Amino acid sequence: MTGHVLEPRKLEPTAEEIARRIKAPQKFSVSVFARDLVNPRMLAVGEDGTVYATRRSVGDVVMMKDTNGDGTADETRSIASRSGMHGIAIDGRTAYLVTVNDVYTAPIRDDGSFGELQRIIDDLPAAGQHPNRTIAMGPDGKLYISVGSTCNACGETDPENATLVQAEPDGSSRRIFASGLRNTIGFDWHPETRVLYGMDHGIDWLGDNTQIEELNRIEEGRRYGWPYIYGMGEFNPQDDPPGDITLAQWAAASTQPLLGYTPHAAPMQMAFYDGDAFPPDYRGDAFIAMRGSWNRKPPSGHEVVRVRFGNGEPQSAEPFLTGFLSEEGGSYGYLGRLAGIAVAADGALLVADDSNGVIYRVAYQGPEQPEATSSVQAGASSAAPMRDQTAMFQDIALNVVDAKQSESLQVSSSAPAAGVDSDDPFGLWRECLAAPVLVRRPGGNALLRRRGGRSRRAGRQAVHPLGRLQHPGRHDLSARGVPTDPAIPLPEGAKQGVNSRGSTGNFGMKPPAPDGAHSYHFQVFALDKTLDLKPGATREDLLKAMQGHVLAKGEVVGTNDHQPN
Repeated sequence: MTGHVLEPRKLEPTAEEIARRIKAPQKFSVSVFARDLVNPRMLAVGEDGTVYATRRSVGDVVMMKDTNGDGTADETRSIASRSGMHGIAIDGRTAYLVTVNDVYTAPIRDDGSFGELQRIIDDLPAAGQHPNRTIAMGPDGKLYISVGSTCNACGETDPENATLVQAEPDGSSRRIFASGLRNTIGFDWHPETRVLYGMDHGIDWLGDNTQIEELNRIEEGRRYGWPYIYGMGEFNPQDDPPGDITLAQWAAASTQPLLGYTPHAAPMQMAFYDGDAFPPDYRGDAFIAMRGSWNRKPPSGHEVVRVRFGNGEPQSAEPFLTGFLSEEGGSYGYLGRLAGIAVAADGALLVADDSNGVIYRVAYQGPEQPEATSSVQAGASSAAPMRDQTAMFQDIALNVVDAKQSESLQVSSSAPAAGVDSDDPFGLWRECLAAPVLVRRPGGNALLRRRGGRSRRAGRQAVHPLGRLQHPGRHDLSARGVPTDPAIPLPEGAKQGVNSRGSTGNFGMKPPAPDGAHSYHFQVFALDKTLDLKPGATREDLLKAMQGHVLAKGEVVGTNDHQPN
């Protein structure tokens, strides 16, 4: 395992830099809601639309109002102060605030400011490495407080560290709700199912591409692995459980995450979208602010991620707001380290950058309005092209794995070469479908058909499926990918691996909007044995296991420049 310390240099968020770099999906505009805020961290929105931001370094809460409806805060003032102020929650006319050790409540006045703060908890555990407590009011009317670990990976002496605790609204009856959560700053309840989800920070120093950021369904009484188990049931090599408990036993008693994301992306605040201003398929999806890594080369994070939900369950994670991280001449820079995220009263998405003191506003323009290439609002940005990050990925598998004999497979596809029409079901990237592939032996019959592929010019918006079809005949991977559970009903004998972003799933072709056509390589290998790989294996695991067992291989290369609305 190889780890790096790499801290990109900070870039100033001038209007020119914002316009050149920040990128949102088509028909979304990005503008500056407020600036010169020093250190805005967690965000909350009141019933009257007032926006609140905590400032950890300043030790206060600021309130912001957009009184004329132009998408920009025209009233900003500090309304409460305590050292280390971080978490904030609004429940009707009551505000809840949390510092390292204390929880406060305050009434909200008619003008949106806070009344006198009353301390209701004064003995949360020591901070250590993770002092940033967050707080929320659950749909059950109880307070939930995230208490991070004091260390990277260790046996805690206080059982409340590395947990989510629950308490009554007056601070009484506090108890551990879920444990084994290293640092779950962002958590929220799905607006329809009322199920609690949280994004946990992975362990540092396990490698640049190890320890995914974990999306968990957080349930009462469950343990989530830390510090001895990480990712999809992997053992932490540097620590052993207490007493006679083995790592295998600890793993068996721990709950695995549902999805993963790029290691070291540093997930912060999380908010489900329950507004009406975005297209309907956004409702019930989650947005997560990724602050950015210091323990990875190349860096990760510095973006807003959208977690797509279907039938009340998380399906996939993908970048939504990007461009804050840049690379020029081998030097990395960042335009912002994102921390807070909230849905405004008008349905726009608010995103706080705690390094440059800016809160951004992401709004949907709608099909009836002209598509924006740049915003006319003060400090706003256009969607700058995503920079090519091919260096993040390895060479295609055909160039890595040798065949035992010279026979080649003939691989073809009925999909259009470019510009996939939206009426073609294989072009619907929103449904996570990829292209149909037909495989034949030279002069022989079809061996299999499948969906899947790998983008050679991947960038950060492409995902690398690792489906493995082990039987001849027709076997289509599920449009939503194969789950990591060992019991896979369809197709029999198939397994799904972890992609380069750390999650499972079979994503279709989706080149970033400004880039133009991307090349996609569909690669098929005939093996002389069934590989003994567990669900959730990495690409490197797969290629290593294939060495010496490849009878024939083939590929088809297509391009796609379809840009969905």
